[in-house]
Amino acid sequence: MITWMHSTENDDPFVKIANLIGGEEYHKVARALLNTEDATDEEIAGATGMRINIIRKVLYDMFGKALITGIRVKDEKKGWFVYRWRAKRDQAENFIENQKKKILDRLQKRLEYEESSEFYHCGNTNCPRIKFDYAMELFFKCPNCKNPLNMVNNEKVKDALRYKIEQILLDISSKDEISS
Repeated sequence: MITWMHSTENDDPFVKIANLIGGEEYHKVARALLNTEDATDEEIAGATGMRINIIRKVLYDMFGKALITGIRVKDEKKGWFVYRWRAKRDQAENFIENQKKKILDRLQKRLEYEESSEFYHCGNTNCPRIKFDYAMELFFKCPNCKNPLNMVNNEKVKDALRYKIEQILLDISSKDEISS
């Protein structure tokens, strides 16, 4: 269930990505970063009303995903070092493309798995699908409910995987053509 009630329709792509990654907390931090360039953790906490430890968790995660940069500077008033954070808005597209490539890789591996295996199932939704070798060891009896195992037709799963893979490949290649 979604607990936050704000629209991301008119938001900057950077804010939309942040929202998709982590929801409302990330959304607020991303907006604060766009409103105040080179903001400190404390400034972001003040702008969002969020606790500093949550701000830092979000910032470190966004930094790890290369969506923001942080520079270490000495706070002249307090005398210690602080980080000033800045949104890398130009990285929003790269982040999306990298996510698509990761998803594509996972889908291709799953398709490979589905194509290279024969599966058996008892028909009970609470029981797992079993690969042929293991089903043979079990004498084609389900390890959970002891019902007989029957071969599973996984053509629909394979077709769905192929369709999704094709969609992502077309999307990636159309982006490559535009940027060339």
